[in-house]
Amino acid sequence: MFKANVGTTDRALRIFVGLLLVLLSVLNVIGPWGWAGLIVVATGVLRYCGLYGVLGLSSCSLPDNNSPNTP
Repeated sequence: MFKANVGTTDRALRIFVGLLLVLLSVLNVIGPWGWAGLIVVATGVLRYCGLYGVLGLSSCSLPDNNSPNTP
């Protein structure tokens, strides 16, 4: 499986914006390209963005080095 690279805030925004795009497309406000919002929702739900992976980016929090679970 892929390593998560979409953080909590990024995830919430992706799901919200993606669902908004789909809704606007269903209501015929923005046209069929709004169905691309399904891809945005999927990246939020799966917590993985392929473009982030290719670019080596991540919006996940950095691990706390003072945590007792850190080796």
